[in-house]
Amino acid sequence: MIATAREHLAERAGRTIALLSVASTAGIGVGYPLAGLLTEVAGVRAAYALGLAVTAAALAAALLALPTDDPARAARPVDWTGAGLLGGGLVAVLLVTGDTDLWMTHPPVAPAVLAAGVLILAAWVVTERRTPSPLVELTALRLPAVAGANLVMGVSGVGMYLLLTLITRYAQTPPGAGYGYGLSTFQAGLVLVPFSVLGFVAGRVGPRVGRRVGPFGLLVASGGVVVAAFVVFAAARGALAGSVVAMAVLGFGVGGFSAAMPQAILAVTPVTETASAMGLNQVVRAVGFSTGSAVGGLILAASTAAGRLLPTDRGYTTAAWAGVAVTALGIGIAAATGALQRRRADRRPDP
Repeated sequence: MIATAREHLAERAGRTIALLSVASTAGIGVGYPLAGLLTEVAGVRAAYALGLAVTAAALAAALLALPTDDPARAARPVDWTGAGLLGGGLVAVLLVTGDTDLWMTHPPVAPAVLAAGVLILAAWVVTERRTPSPLVELTALRLPAVAGANLVMGVSGVGMYLLLTLITRYAQTPPGAGYGYGLSTFQAGLVLVPFSVLGFVAGRVGPRVGRRVGPFGLLVASGGVVVAAFVVFAAARGALAGSVVAMAVLGFGVGGFSAAMPQAILAVTPVTETASAMGLNQVVRAVGFSTGSAVGGLILAASTAAGRLLPTDRGYTTAAWAGVAVTALGIGIAAATGALQRRRADRRPDP
């Protein structure tokens, strides 16, 4: 979608890309409560049916509204080998990072699947570098801005989704555990509404801020907001209002990330490689999110006493501070990449 906007919308492309970058953040505040309500009323199959219906509607809208490809570009062969290797490798990696129980119930299987996924992805990299029409232009990663932005997205994605899962799980924990609010699935979904609202606001404000401080400056500031969200959750989660505030602050930080990432990548990416560059960034983001969920699950599992079903409240504090450390690492990478970009710009001769 970002590639289509950049190629076909001329002067409106910038505003549209900024809006697209936060659309998924805004959709979370609608999708989670709806899915939770349908799960409570008609079961989990109904929630999946909603996802199917929405996806079918998106497909129909794409067929009707999106312009046709340039004939020369449409004639390029599809990299089915690269698509298969990327898909297979990601399925293996995400399976073992998302299913933390697999490490405990089948200790030999989990690392074997992870190793297989890494090997498949390594084969994908080799294939992409050799094919004349690759699925992803990996040569773009030679640019410090693109490589740095993807590294920031992967590392920071771990922290962002770690906090998202911590808050939603904490909100649904029954008070009998000594903490938690005992919210239903639908009510816990409503907690994400402030996340979407503030994320949308940040997505609208972020591009203007990014033009002043640069995209990596915006990434640093957004990382600071995510750290603040962790601190609020660690210090004030005893009351439901504290978790809601933490979720809202997190949404503002995630919205800032979503607004800054296209600016950082597209500033040095040719128009013909837009979809490849942004698609790779979305893959990195998904891997970071899945890893963040797994890290949170592992920390909480380690904080669960033998014979107990629920972790201790201290486990949530430990996970929150781990998230602060991971996000701080992302901030450091963003700051270093931004400084490198400024030095390169200063050394560039005037036209």
